Amino acid sequence: MSPPPAHRRSTSVGAAAVLTGAFLFGFNGSMSKVVMQAGITPEQLTFFRVLGTAVIAGGVLLATDRSQFRLPRRDLAWFAALGIGGLAMVQWLYSVAISLLPVGVALLFEYTAVVLIALVAWGLFKERVHPRLWGAIVAVLVGLAVVAQVWDSPLSGVGVLAGLGAAVAYAFYFLVGERSVAGRPPMAVAFWAATFATVFWLLLSRWWETPPSALVRPVSFGGSLDAFAAPMWIPLALIVVLGGFAPFTLIFISLRHISATASGILASSEVLFAFAVAWLWLGETLSAGQLFGAGIVLVGIVVAQTARERKEGTPAPDGFGAGVPPEAP
Repeated sequence: MSPPPAHRRSTSVGAAAVLTGAFLFGFNGSMSKVVMQAGITPEQLTFFRVLGTAVIAGGVLLATDRSQFRLPRRDLAWFAALGIGGLAMVQWLYSVAISLLPVGVALLFEYTAVVLIALVAWGLFKERVHPRLWGAIVAVLVGLAVVAQVWDSPLSGVGVLAGLGAAVAYAFYFLVGERSVAGRPPMAVAFWAATFATVFWLLLSRWWETPPSALVRPVSFGGSLDAFAAPMWIPLALIVVLGGFAPFTLIFISLRHISATASGILASSEVLFAFAVAWLWLGETLSAGQLFGAGIVLVGIVVAQTARERKEGTPAPDGFGAGVPPEAP
């Protein structure tokens, strides 16, 4: 991929973009849970999200930069991997996880992707890492054990496995996504990744089993908003636009203004936003011990973000980058 045209970097724009995206993703977890409790499967929800993202991003490109629809053959496999191995898998596994776990807990497991990134850089690409990485790993593992209360196993085993699977997919998306942003505008990356993800889920999601009548059936927003109801298509549209396309693009944009490490640390606030929204909306609470464990995990994630020791100005290994994942579910 050839480098994009030079652009003016703004720290404030980058920080505002990633924080807004993190909040929208944190809010999306509770909204998605409401929709799935109303009968939409994780596979169907994933299909609707990636389809909506592809359609909106495609519409923007149609109006602003049609040249991005011409994809060189050498890039097809690249974007197929990003769309299927990254976007499609991380959104599906996250949807499975939040259907079985509290939203914030599912995100804690998914965000262990940050640790995986540093480990891949060290083990596979032979990059130097700061010794604090090992302390961060210990913090994350101990914190997760406290949150999951492994001595009592109150959490769904399948949900935990889905959350950890989402972390692996998220790490993959991390690595491929930043390289993609370096070569194309964020909107084009959003379009092509979502297009390949849509094709993947076109048959596997069994979207046709959702009858049209279900889309107009009133759905309660549950929790503290139980008195409010709306046709199913309204929360679905909110998930697609405010929980998919908007934050997806905002976090891509942030990577063009601030460093991946800084963006990654700010993006970790998604976990805090998710906990707050799920508590206020769905009444999902954790014990004092679990909240302490969540704090330990967040500290480990932030420390791991700064553990890679790449020299200033040195490019990432061919095809890979480091920092914040370009999209969180």
